Amino acid sequence: MLCVTTEVNMRRFHPLSSQESSIILHKGTERPYTGEYENNIESGIYICRQCDAPLYLSQDKFDSHCGWPAFDDALDQAIEKIADKDGRRVEILCQKCKAHLGHVFLNEGFTPKNTRHCVNSLSLRFIPLKTPKGMMRAIFAGGCFWGMQYYFDKAIGVIETTVGYTGGHVVHPSYEEVCSHETGHYEAIEVVFDPLKTDFETLTKLFFEIHDPTQENGQGPDIGPQYRSAIFYLSNPQKMLALRLIQELSKKGVSVATDLLPATTFYPAEQIHQKYYEKTLKTPYCHFRTKRF
Repeated sequence: MLCVTTEVNMRRFHPLSSQESSIILHKGTERPYTGEYENNIESGIYICRQCDAPLYLSQDKFDSHCGWPAFDDALDQAIEKIADKDGRRVEILCQKCKAHLGHVFLNEGFTPKNTRHCVNSLSLRFIPLKTPKGMMRAIFAGGCFWGMQYYFDKAIGVIETTVGYTGGHVVHPSYEEVCSHETGHYEAIEVVFDPLKTDFETLTKLFFEIHDPTQENGQGPDIGPQYRSAIFYLSNPQKMLALRLIQELSKKGVSVATDLLPATTFYPAEQIHQKYYEKTLKTPYCHFRTKRF
């Protein structure tokens, strides 16, 4: 599809309320037992409230009875640690935007990892694995999102699909900004599915069959970073299943270039891009079906 490039502001974060600013920018602390996520037990992923960077998986959250969300591990390269000026505590920051998150404490015995990331809820956003109606989410990127949506809409058990942008470093990107190749976003699709009728493994296999996972930096004639292949996992089980399928393909001699990344905010694309082939009565020009499993 045709992309028209434009200049973009490469440093655009979410606006913050005064309370959020007092914590994220000025290293404040919210009152204990008042945070939105202190008692959250849903499966999903926690991201930075300011910049969308993925920070923690829900499986690493535990109840420390300390009044703030606690995690005994963080995603790789998500956190920066610096000593407080008084030398008594270690501050944790978002590696990407340096937002203040809280502090990290060691050797308290809460979990086998002996680590507690004590985090302010106001420093976080949460992306749930499930919808409010109990449906499941999956996020894939495999070239032009028009074709991806065309095939996923036909899959058994798929309730809803939305095309959009994810994985970049500019919040609320536009199509023109993504096409500039400067925002880092992937053209992606969010798939909402009924877990009683299908599962993540089935949909991931479909994903690998409707695009070329061996092609880097594009799909067919669509070349550019926004057309990269990727799976954005919302939980550790999704990550491990996707990894297993990638390994299966590798054993079959398929050189998989697909990125496996933690999910972050999914921004729906403009309405003109939703159900594009359904609206135009066309068929995908760069997607195909190849049996791989």
